[in-house]
Amino acid sequence: MKPRYWRRATQELAARDPVLAELIRAAPTARLQRRSDPFRALARSIVGQQISVKAAAGVWQRLCGAVENVSPRHVAGLSADELRATGLSRQKAAYLCDLARHFEDRRLAPERWTRMDDEAVIAELIQVKGIGRWTAEMFLIFYLLRPDVLPVGDLGLRRAVSVHYSRGRAVSDARLQRIARAWVPWRSVATWYLWRSLDPIPVEY
Repeated sequence: MKPRYWRRATQELAARDPVLAELIRAAPTARLQRRSDPFRALARSIVGQQISVKAAAGVWQRLCGAVENVSPRHVAGLSADELRATGLSRQKAAYLCDLARHFEDRRLAPERWTRMDDEAVIAELIQVKGIGRWTAEMFLIFYLLRPDVLPVGDLGLRRAVSVHYSRGRAVSDARLQRIARAWVPWRSVATWYLWRSLDPIPVEY
């Protein structure tokens, strides 16, 4: 599923920001795509925390092999030892169990999120162990396809802004916010193109 707003967003961003205009022209057919369900998207983000992409992919494949389906019910049915046998740390195994319980007892109910603003969704998600603001922001961008998320703490975004707007110099939060004013209400889209400028393979969840 691709965002309905993508064409309008790219047109407006290209008209306002010459840096983004160039990045958008360089990837005329690229789109942010949603390819998962909410539980799997969040579970995969927990699995991938603080390890390499390759290592995370291996753990995820072993987790998929350990259960009939990576769903709240099936993950909640695994013991801590079974989860750790997939390569998860003790801490991440506990995080996945907590995530599964939040879905199972409806403390997280995805159908509500369409009626909630970004900050309300973030506030709900960070009640889960192992999910902080950055993970919640990635979920807003990649699963909920929210158009105007600016993950100020994301290292990839900061590096791309440094390269394209600051001649390689580090940028402060305040400067990043100032640059991003021109991107409203499409800051997620701008962020995605800036990420892509560093890595031509689009990230998907």
